[in-house]
Amino acid sequence: MLYIHQTTCISAQQTFPNRELETLHDATGNKLLAIEPSYEGIPKSALRRMSKPVRMGVGAALPITGHSTELDGIIIGTANAGMEDCFHFLKQMVEYNEGLLTPGNFVQSTPNALAGQLGMLKQNKGYNITHVHLGLAFENALLDAVMRLEEYPTHNYLLGAVDDISVYNYAINLLDGRFKAEQVPGTGLYNSGTPGTIPGEGATMFLVNTVKENSLAKLVGLETIHSKDEAEIAHQLKIFIDKSLPANETISLLISGENGDSRLMKFYTACEDLLPATTGIVRYKHMSGEYPTAVAMALWIACGIFQKDALPAHMIKKEWPQSEPGYILIYNNFKGAQHSFILLSNPA
Repeated sequence: MLYIHQTTCISAQQTFPNRELETLHDATGNKLLAIEPSYEGIPKSALRRMSKPVRMGVGAALPITGHSTELDGIIIGTANAGMEDCFHFLKQMVEYNEGLLTPGNFVQSTPNALAGQLGMLKQNKGYNITHVHLGLAFENALLDAVMRLEEYPTHNYLLGAVDDISVYNYAINLLDGRFKAEQVPGTGLYNSGTPGTIPGEGATMFLVNTVKENSLAKLVGLETIHSKDEAEIAHQLKIFIDKSLPANETISLLISGENGDSRLMKFYTACEDLLPATTGIVRYKHMSGEYPTAVAMALWIACGIFQKDALPAHMIKKEWPQSEPGYILIYNNFKGAQHSFILLSNPA
């Protein structure tokens, strides 16, 4: 389908510019806030006008866009990027009676602000699109990249995802019971046994094309499903594995989107029960927090595993015997309604 050649990640952990996952940074005020770099590559005049998701996205993308490979397009997935500026702009309309308004909030109040900013900064006039599909935003961006490369196999695309903790979205989801009211440290998230999770934010970028040589990972299969029935999800996973996994091969490792919400464990348990006893399980949302495009960080982790990066003990739910995983499955669900399966293989 496609190959991943470069990847970067800005998250609530030390993942950018260098990767150091042993030290676990806990939530602040029950929010896993991104550790932002100094953004040396962004002009100061532009940086001070950028909203948080835009500067995170641009900061994560610059190491990839600065590479010698010419980009033929920019494909971004997001659900909440621009939401904070949108509310600020609407608030100003009321406060100033639709008079003189701050243009910055208006310009960055739409989800495509990041893709547009990247296009302008890099003078990239190619394909430029943003997918906004709540918990399947990144998966739809990934599917778009697959279809573009089927049509234009010699192209290179910047594929990415970004979301931040919007004050307004956080308040709404907290009232809806989506976030935990109690303080939960580190991996205690998975043993809390209570409804809700911890919000997070981040930006993850990938350079993708159809070239196998020197790639980090190969995308083998992708499936998205809307359902609230765990039996249906398990059934669809079996169909997906039978369709996507080559004969006589098994899933070496599952990267689970388990997020500490007791109401969603039935989905993860149903999927885990389908996999062989030798399949290992890794969790990451105690590091990233929950946000609509957090699955992009799981893809970043998978690329690191294929490159033999060591995983800290706090990520491992179940050990696996293979030293070099052949196939990695990523399963994620958002609010128990939107589900995705991503199957990757080692390109070596």
